[in-house]
Amino acid sequence: MVLNFGVWIRGAAALVVTALVLGTPLAASAQLDVGTKAPAAAVTTLDGAAIDLSSFIGDKPVLLEFWATWCPQCKALEPKLEAAARKYGDRVHFVAVAVSVNQSPARVKAYAERHAIPMTFVFDSKGNATGAYDVLATSTILVIDAKGTIVYTGSGGDQDIEAALSKAF
Repeated sequence: MVLNFGVWIRGAAALVVTALVLGTPLAASAQLDVGTKAPAAAVTTLDGAAIDLSSFIGDKPVLLEFWATWCPQCKALEPKLEAAARKYGDRVHFVAVAVSVNQSPARVKAYAERHAIPMTFVFDSKGNATGAYDVLATSTILVIDAKGTIVYTGSGGDQDIEAALSKAF
């Protein structure tokens, strides 16, 4: 795998700048703590309709991935997420929260269709979700149980998705 370090650095820097501009908290932790209730966060579908992340919570566990088309760590997670989606099927909501840095809903939609990733994609154009979940980097995954409690947080391309999801059952 060839990693274009310059593109990655520009993307990471843009994510931090976006967080500062949008007022996203830059806390020491990369995401909310395990045991925290999952917050509501207004996002949009890739077709522009308003939706709240809380609408996915309540009937079954949810896996949220804060994601970008340009993120190499997110790309590394794709096979693991696809395998988990095949295994858990309709027993888990798989939701990709596309951050707005260097992408658009149209670009995300084209990527999702081209790669056939089995997730529901939403777009965080205003940073509501990254702020509510205190996310500082793409490839951040949170698993939320059916009661709305965060049971797993992690980031990076080498996460054990199977072990993370097992915490929700």
